Amino acid sequence: PCPALTPLPSAPLQDIRNTVGNIPMEWYQDFPHIGYNLEGKRIYKPIRNKDELDMFLEKMENPDYWRTVQDKMTGADIKLTDEQVDLVHRLQKGQFGDVHFNPYEPAVDFFTHEVMIHPVTNRPADKRSFIPSLIEKEKVSKLVHAIKMGWIKPRKPKDDTPTYYDLWAHEDPNSILGRHKMHVPAPKMKLPGHEESYNPPPEYLLSEEEKLAWEQQEPAERKLNFVPQQYRCLRAVPAYSRFIHERFERCLDLYLCPRQRKMRVNVDPEDLIPKLPKPRDLQPFPTTQALVYRGHTSLVRCLSISPSGQWLVSGSDDCTVRFWEVCTARCMKNLPVGGVVKSVAWNPNPTICLVAICVEQSVLLVNPCLGDKLLYGATDQLLESYVAPEEERVQPVQWVMATMEEHSKGVRLVIQHSKAVKQVTWHGKGDYFASVVSDNSNMQVLIHQTSKRWSQNPFRKSKGLVQCVLFHPIRPYFFVATQRYVRVYNLLKQELTKKLMTNCKWVSSMAIHPGGDNIICGSYDSKLAWFDLDLSTRPYQLLRHHKKALRSVAFHKHYPLFASGSDDGTVIVCHGMVYNDLLQNPLLVPVKVLKGHVLTLDLGVLDVLFHPTQPWVFSSGADGTVRLYT
Repeated sequence: PCPALTPLPSAPLQDIRNTVGNIPMEWYQDFPHIGYNLEGKRIYKPIRNKDELDMFLEKMENPDYWRTVQDKMTGADIKLTDEQVDLVHRLQKGQFGDVHFNPYEPAVDFFTHEVMIHPVTNRPADKRSFIPSLIEKEKVSKLVHAIKMGWIKPRKPKDDTPTYYDLWAHEDPNSILGRHKMHVPAPKMKLPGHEESYNPPPEYLLSEEEKLAWEQQEPAERKLNFVPQQYRCLRAVPAYSRFIHERFERCLDLYLCPRQRKMRVNVDPEDLIPKLPKPRDLQPFPTTQALVYRGHTSLVRCLSISPSGQWLVSGSDDCTVRFWEVCTARCMKNLPVGGVVKSVAWNPNPTICLVAICVEQSVLLVNPCLGDKLLYGATDQLLESYVAPEEERVQPVQWVMATMEEHSKGVRLVIQHSKAVKQVTWHGKGDYFASVVSDNSNMQVLIHQTSKRWSQNPFRKSKGLVQCVLFHPIRPYFFVATQRYVRVYNLLKQELTKKLMTNCKWVSSMAIHPGGDNIICGSYDSKLAWFDLDLSTRPYQLLRHHKKALRSVAFHKHYPLFASGSDDGTVIVCHGMVYNDLLQNPLLVPVKVLKGHVLTLDLGVLDVLFHPTQPWVFSSGADGTVRLYT
């Protein structure tokens, strides 16, 4: 057959439907079509809405899935033929694409190693191979001229001497990783002692038993790693047998010892103590004993002062209540009450002259008739203007008018309780007062209204043994201290607002800051807890300044002072500054320890009280005296 008509080997035809040419197909990524055909119409991508699940199912069910590829030019799926799969496999193995190509055909040796007689080419040599070149001559003459003129300098001969340079010359000396900063000097060896001498003193030589014991010890446990020996002169000393061994060990120590820089923090112990202001910067506060009020024959349990600060009342175990003039320490009045006085409280309202006194099972309301006659006369008129209600109301206590004899002493009303009364405290307005009864039932705390002669029991059930109660100076809150907790009640809403954990074993007394946001509690385990009511239900600070039980705590009405009295016979006055800025914590600084009371029956100071206007503090003690510190 004619060779021109023989068919060509079949090659896979390229799909030339897409006419966009050799461009990156990513350009069509965001378009619905993938190019244009020969007529110039768009070739749209096949719809691909298969999710992962469909792909997986197709992979499982389609037997030709493994040989299906996507054509980038048309976007269609193409199934590879067997020849194409074989081609891919061969290329993956690094073989040639053509099956019929043999890379290992026998090589044809064109040149032989045998020298021939006749040359392969016998062309005569060129003329230029043996005539000097004119071009080269011209080049050389140019170079010679340039060297003569000094335009080209000949190369300097190389200096073979080695150059040394300082590796650390350009290092920053202040860098932390500076070479000399990290240098840890090798530990020095211990200097030889008397036992290493060639002629040691006899006490350094080992006896036979010591030698035996030394030999039986582990090498690590031995005090000496050699046995001291004695020689008569230096010439008789032999060579040291362990010399090389010890030098080697020293070398090991030097290069194997782990060295670490310990960054020691040098803390000045003075910096750890909080910086408190000096007491002399916090004046005024009471510093010296000014007056002693003598007259009681037994321990003075309680104190109270008139709102004007002119009169002081004290109650004692000698069954009397005494009224004193503050400035002169003169006893103005002595009122026998026929029982131990547990608590006294002067009405805080300056327009009323009335004192509440706890005696056994009664609270006496006494008009001491001191000072302004108009004032105590108006108080009597106020009490006499009471009109009894038409129907009798059931009350937990009995309000009894004083007898003629009691009236002459100053007693105006007697509120009879069922059990012994241990504390009485007035509300800031001066109409209501609260009393605490020694009882374990829900009748422990009672609130009384003087103008209506009406008493009520605010609590349905007992929450523990009540120690003392207080009215809030501004808001309608009522504080009740039990042995371990202080509960804050809202009197308007009649609900518990807060429960403060005192962290004390037995609360003895309580006082509230005139601002109303901070309270202090004294306890029998000699702690004083300061609470910031806005901050937390736990103490802001626990002060352990006293050695023995705290009996009483008090705040000053105007100055940033508070005081605590204890069985160790001292009164400690502290500066307690409460800031208007809510972000600033209160500053508590003890400023003075006041001494003076004599310990009697292991009891010291039983009550402390601040003067309403001056920075003075009163204290009553078991020694039967009341003392004023100014």
